[in-house]
Amino acid sequence: MTTLKAALVQLRTPAGQAAALAQAEPLVRQAAAGGARLIATPEASNILQRDRKKLFEAVRPLDEDEAVQGLIALARELQVWLLIGSALVRRQDGQLANRSVLVGDDGRVRATYDKIHMFDVDLPTGERHRESALYTPGAQATVADTPWGRIGLSVCYDVRFPHLYRSLAKAGAGIITVPAAFTRPTGEAHWEVLLRARAIETAAFVLAPAQGGFHEDGRGTWGRSTIVGPWGQVLAKAEDDEPQVIAAELDLDEVAKARAAIPALANDRAFAAPEPQP
Repeated sequence: MTTLKAALVQLRTPAGQAAALAQAEPLVRQAAAGGARLIATPEASNILQRDRKKLFEAVRPLDEDEAVQGLIALARELQVWLLIGSALVRRQDGQLANRSVLVGDDGRVRATYDKIHMFDVDLPTGERHRESALYTPGAQATVADTPWGRIGLSVCYDVRFPHLYRSLAKAGAGIITVPAAFTRPTGEAHWEVLLRARAIETAAFVLAPAQGGFHEDGRGTWGRSTIVGPWGQVLAKAEDDEPQVIAAELDLDEVAKARAAIPALANDRAFAAPEPQP
């Protein structure tokens, strides 16, 4: 049996990188002290700031971001693999990206992924979000090799686009990460069921570290970080939105067993899109 102890760090990230690192560091240390070899933090682990002007001015390139570089150094010190669920960073062209960063236990960045699907919605509660007004979307799905097999990267709103997850699983990912900062209304309604659906469809482990609570910038996020097994079972879950660590022992052999039991990935068939009816 091949196993991996994985831990998720739930945060309530403030509106500045130094304060973000100060909040995340003790929780990452707690996760490592508990034996986790793979630790994941939520979306926007380095800064959460709703004021667009302030955010644009505060965001730095990946190699200049205090929170990101601090977390990379922490992975090296603790000798753990660390997924910085996402960092809000400045690209070389000056635009912003919502970027997931996978760091090896030697402190080297092993893979990055820029969030593809932008959260452009008008919720029934009156909340309006236009992520595309700030960030340049990615255009490339990402899987990364690790000591425990391939990991597929995604971020938050991506979870509503199952074809992305199918492509990650078909590229060999047995673990898929879904770091998030879900709104409270959408989180309450959809968070767990979407995570379980993506796990069942791909027969993969889903690791979903989340932002939680009411933040310095005034936004509210759902929390309830969750680890789901390849049969769709919840292996660990935060029961509230407080900053905390949750962990689970992953039996990685369960991926092959689930895919053998229901070979949906292998049973795909090409088909023509429906044509408009007269």
